Amino acid sequence: MVQRNVRMADWVRIHARNSPHRPCLVTDEGVRSFGEVDRRVNRLAGELARLGVGKGDRVALFATDRPEYVETLLACLALGAVYVPLNFRLARPELQTLLTTAQARVLFFSDRYADMVRALDVPGLVATVGYDSDAGDHAYDDLVARGEDRAIDVEVDDADTVCLAFTSGTTALPKAVVHSQRMVKHLVTQCLVDRRMTSTTCHYTASPLFHVGGMNYVLAGIARGHASLILPAFDPSTVARWMASGELSDVFLVPTMISMLLEEEAVRTGDFSALRSIGYGGAPMSPALLRRAMAVFDCDFLNMFGSTEGGCSATLGPEDHRLALAGREHLLGSIGRAVTGVDLRVCDDDLREVADGEVGELVFRADATMDGYLGRPDATAEVLVDGRLRTGDLAHRDADGYLYLAGRRKDMIIRGGENVYPLEIEDVLTEHPACREVAVVGVPDDHWGEIVRAHVVVGDGARFDEDDVRAWCRSRLAGFKVPALFVVADALPRNAGGKVLKRELRRQP
Repeated sequence: MVQRNVRMADWVRIHARNSPHRPCLVTDEGVRSFGEVDRRVNRLAGELARLGVGKGDRVALFATDRPEYVETLLACLALGAVYVPLNFRLARPELQTLLTTAQARVLFFSDRYADMVRALDVPGLVATVGYDSDAGDHAYDDLVARGEDRAIDVEVDDADTVCLAFTSGTTALPKAVVHSQRMVKHLVTQCLVDRRMTSTTCHYTASPLFHVGGMNYVLAGIARGHASLILPAFDPSTVARWMASGELSDVFLVPTMISMLLEEEAVRTGDFSALRSIGYGGAPMSPALLRRAMAVFDCDFLNMFGSTEGGCSATLGPEDHRLALAGREHLLGSIGRAVTGVDLRVCDDDLREVADGEVGELVFRADATMDGYLGRPDATAEVLVDGRLRTGDLAHRDADGYLYLAGRRKDMIIRGGENVYPLEIEDVLTEHPACREVAVVGVPDDHWGEIVRAHVVVGDGARFDEDDVRAWCRSRLAGFKVPALFVVADALPRNAGGKVLKRELRRQP
């Protein structure tokens, strides 16, 4: 278990001392042991210190996933610096804005983004480091090669900032979420406890390292002393091969990735007996897709529900999934119950708890709560109230304490005075054999104020018959919830974390 009196920078050192040859970072190209990673981190941290990086300085990362990315995070921990992981799909103006907001002093990047980096003009940015070559002011391998293998000890406190994690911006411009040492330690502890990690675990997270889920799963591996598979980006054929290899014990995937994996030949014919668990989250998963995945992989499943601002707050564990298979199938539509150390409530607008069965906002208090949004006191005050985090997620709770999402507050549709929750409609539509993926939004209407529009991706080989789909909905939903409009699309717009960008769907005519 992670202890508060142990610095996060010490995690890799502990295992390098006790089990130096144990695998730490695994790739298609090979394995880096805890001893090797520790030596490389020492060298990199020393060179960063020579570049003027010290406690509290911001170090940004703009790259796809790779072992060097993890080493950079660990070097920042050693120096007491603040790491700033950035979405590698940003356009140059967005990158410029976020680097300026973060007040980054050093930027690490992959060569594929070299032209964008050269065009930047960020006040206070003193150095750029290319992971692949000397496209920046420095080459990563050169820094590691000339650095000294000597541990750097910088005193840090649980209240110190360790990370600036930008929100996904699905409903507004991204905000820099301030993560403290306390918060990240708690998130790592949650990963270890709720995923039941051991020193023999080999874990893969398809959530990218710039995302709080991907980042903290890998840090959990560093803390526990188990191996983490690092792939540049999610590729279904590569991940399917690894899942069937017998080397992976646990994975974390977002639902759209699970859907893609189920279409792979290696999954249809593979042996997954070595796979212990699949965690999923980042976006809602339809019960229909979940049933398919459970039948194919035949391992433990866990739904991990959380946010950049508060980490994981609820989980539907393996035992709950087994209860669902034993007859309580409605649990497959639940996000579970509060995780370890989280006081989670369903509240009205005045933060009073609502009765079971009534829809309200998920609000919680935990050590994993953010310190706030950088430079945004008004936005912080809107979501942090009396030490509780207002998530903006709507849900109801049943008599057994299980939670069921109803969507985002900002996504709720008000049709003729009736509240319509998109997730309820999406769950019904994804049960129809023609609908592979669905997103429901509200669009303006002169008579009703808003009406329901469903965007549908049709399954392979299926035919979309609007009258048939509408009749399907009418047999399962109140009339005012049935979509008035359907739009058939080749794909739904998503961010890098797999979440559907509903703001883009609402903009469509």
